[in-house]
Formats: sequence, structure tokens, C-alpha cells
Amino acid sequence: MAATATELATQVRTGTMRPEDAVAAALARIDARDGRLGSFQVVRHGAATKEAAELGERSDLAALPLAGVPVAIKDNVSVAGEPMRDGSAATSDRPQTVDHEVVRRLRAAGAVVVGLTRVPELCVFGATDSTFGITHNPWDLSRTPGGSSGGSAAAVAGGLVPLALGNDGMGSIRIPAACCGLFGIKPGFGVVPSGIGNNAWYDMAENGPLATTVADAALMLSVLAARPELADVAEPGAPLRIAVSLRPPVTGVRADLEHLRAVVLTARRLGAAGHTIERVDPPYPANPVPALARWFGGASIDADGLDRALLDPAVRRHVSVGDTVRRRGAVRDEDRVAFRTAMTEFFASYDVLITPVLATPPIAAARWGERPWPRVVAANVRYAPYAAPWNLAQYPAASVPAGLHPAVGTPLAVQLVASDGGEARLLGLAAQIERLAPWSRTAP
Repeated sequence: MAATATELATQVRTGTMRPEDAVAAALARIDARDGRLGSFQVVRHGAATKEAAELGERSDLAALPLAGVPVAIKDNVSVAGEPMRDGSAATSDRPQTVDHEVVRRLRAAGAVVVGLTRVPELCVFGATDSTFGITHNPWDLSRTPGGSSGGSAAAVAGGLVPLALGNDGMGSIRIPAACCGLFGIKPGFGVVPSGIGNNAWYDMAENGPLATTVADAALMLSVLAARPELADVAEPGAPLRIAVSLRPPVTGVRADLEHLRAVVLTARRLGAAGHTIERVDPPYPANPVPALARWFGGASIDADGLDRALLDPAVRRHVSVGDTVRRRGAVRDEDRVAFRTAMTEFFASYDVLITPVLATPPIAAARWGERPWPRVVAANVRYAPYAAPWNLAQYPAASVPAGLHPAVGTPLAVQLVASDGGEARLLGLAAQIERLAPWSRTAP
């Protein structure tokens, strides 16, 4: 099994591995395995090799936290010299002229960008397919790795790279992490530079890491946030007050029993470790429109200036609904304020909330963008309903592996949520879960 990002960076910093060798090994894995996964949109063979050689000449190599670590970047984030297609034939194929700030930070920390990973068109849906191809789940090639950071998740879970950048507007880090057995964290608002699309889906979307271990994700998050202290993960030093909820936030959705059992088993382990556990449901909004309106409207804004005739039928319809949302002024700040007020009261009594991430195993790997829009939306909501409220609230939330589905064989996961500023708490609790119930780092 390949080294973790933390191990690899240590080897490069101490001189036991050259950046060129670390990057060459990652490129070789991509060449050998990605034909079946379809995780990469662009592989930067020549550019990454050149950048790794230049990195090896840096005088500060021994001080770089991600020295020589190959990383993949989601293809809705600007990488200088490469196109940013956002999963769409309607976007320009011209190379970007500058790095996004998060890419700049990763490179400054010593990471080498080996490629850009596939996304669903305009990152709208929770399965990764587009005119450029279908991305497959390394645990079961017939199923999706989730979306919209599905290419990043497949690349990490497939063992191609140790770290990948994702972003999360309605669960787009946590859903792929759950589908692929990874740890992924969406930071709270303002912790990491966003700049995703034209308005980050009304400030619901955040950049964050996908990794095989909590330590690796924390290391990457510390670089993305320019907060080195986040890399120093510490399990909780005192018992936490943990709320556990199994109820889906969307009326009419039924959760698979195994996904619920994973939450219950995780809660029992944490209770045995000394934490206070209470079954209680958070005050989810009775009306899902505030989050849905941002989903629709954000996609509409991202489609401004594009030739919509080139969009997939389901995406085109989604964008059209978003046009109506914008005309009617359906996105209202007061909806977010009301939900945050209710959740502030909830988190006055609890340190962390645990829920499922998925309600069912991952849906099929297919060309969802070509299917009828109502069917696509219904499939997304039925299988992954638990993530979106925390984008509306702008709270940090993470997906933690929690075993395998006994009937299907795909990963199970639990979601950890905290209030503003709770990233370190989530990392620490996730590290404790990882110690109590270790998971397979990559798919077999």
C-alpha cells in the first residue's frame, strides 16, 4: 500500500525520497489504474514531472508540510496552464492563467498537482458523469463514487494519489467520501478561501480535503486554511456531549437499515469511551426550499454566459428552474439566519451531532445528466439527504468511514457536525473513531 501523505512528506523532507520519485510513482499508478475508474479529466505528466524536479531544488524543502506530495485538484478550481471545464462542453478549453488561492497554498507547501479530477456538469448532481465520461467507484465499478467531488474521491480511494481537493456545496465532499470509504471534511464558512463558481452557491460551497486518514486530511486542511495548528490533531481531552440523530432531514426519505446501524454502532463505541450520548433530532427546517433554492439558483448563476444548448438535458432543466428562483427572489438571507438561530440553541446543549451521510448505498454509475430531471433530483435526494442542511447553516461537517455494507460491500459512513469554529473538534473526534474502528485506507 502506498504511503500516506504524512509519511510521504516526511520521507521527502528528510531526504529518503525525492519529489521526482513520489510524483513518478503517482503518475504510474494513474496510468495503470485510471482507465477503469475515469477519475481524472487531465493528467499533468510533463508539467508535474518538471515541477517535482524544481521542487527538489528548493532550499526550504525540509520545512514544507506537503513536500513532494502528489495531489489532485477538482476540475472546478483554477490551475494555471490547464483548462477548467467544470464537467461541461459549454465551458472554455482555454488554459487558466492563474492558480486559485487554495492551489497556490498547496503548491507553496510543497504539493505537486498531478492532475484535475472529473466532476458532474457544473457540479450540480451527486454522481460524477458528463460528456467527458462516467467516473466509477473503486469499491464497485457499477456504482458512482458520489459527486460532485467524485473524481477526487475515486482517485484517492483507488490509491492513485494520497490527497485530493474537493469542494462541498450540498454535500459534495462528504457524499463522495461516504461512497468511497474516505475521510472528508467541509470546513465552516470563511475558514478556507472559497471562490467556487460565480457566488459559491450563495456562500454554501467550501473547499476541503479528501484523504484516507484523518491525519492526512488535517494536514491538508491546515495548509488550505493557513492554520498550521489544525495539523496537530488531538483526540478529545474531556467527554463530549454528542447528539445522535437518524431521522432524514427530508420528509418521505427512508434510510437503509445498515446506514443507520453504522451510526448506532459508532455512538455506542463513543459512549463506551466516556462521551455522553443522547438520541435527539436537530431542528431541521420544515421547508426544504431555502437549501433547494440555493442549489437551483447557484447552478443558474454558474451557467450565465454559457451556451445552454450544450448542457446535458437534466442540467439544462435544473438551470432553468434556477432562473425562476432568481427571478422570484426565492433565495432569502432570513431563511439562513432562522436556521442558524435554531441550531445555535441546539449546539448550546451539544458539542457534536452524529448522523448518517447516506440513506442508501451509492446509486449507479451512469449518464445521469441525460436522464429526466425529476428522476435525477429524486435519486439524489433519496440516497444522500443528510448533508445539505449544514451547507445552509455554514457549519463544519465531516464524513467518517464506518465499515462496509454487509449485503452490498460498499462503504458505510457517519457524519459529524459542529457549530462555527468546530473544525479541530471534528478532527479530534474523527481521529478517536479511526483509532477505535480502523478502516481500509483504499478499495481492495
